[in-house]
Amino acid sequence: MIYAIIGIVLGIVLGFVVALPIPLEFTRYTAVIIIGMLDAFFGALRAEVTKDRYNSLIFITGFLFNILLAVGITFLGDKLGLDLYLAATFVFTFRIFSNVGIIRRGIVQKFIEKKTSIRAKHVLTDILD
Repeated sequence: MIYAIIGIVLGIVLGFVVALPIPLEFTRYTAVIIIGMLDAFFGALRAEVTKDRYNSLIFITGFLFNILLAVGITFLGDKLGLDLYLAATFVFTFRIFSNVGIIRRGIVQKFIEKKTSIRAKHVLTDILD
């Protein structure tokens, strides 16, 4: 998981430092690729925060599959003259918000459990004293 975070941070820094112009006809593809990457990242983060097991193979294959499917749908939409990239964008965005909600609940739940166990220790110590 740490390698994914390092890779994303390096990619973002490189994106700001190196000014590569993206041709107008590739902006849709770039958008769905970026949103697909964010979806895979938040899915991996959700697996790390919750009790699910993070698996790098699942992360990499999910990442590649998301990107290829989104680019394929966008390409098909371009050939048909339809904005099908919006469907991929909608699904990825929905999954990102869903994963962020699960991550938030997982973090809050861990905080509550930690606070409850600390209180229980204090109560037990007071009873025994």
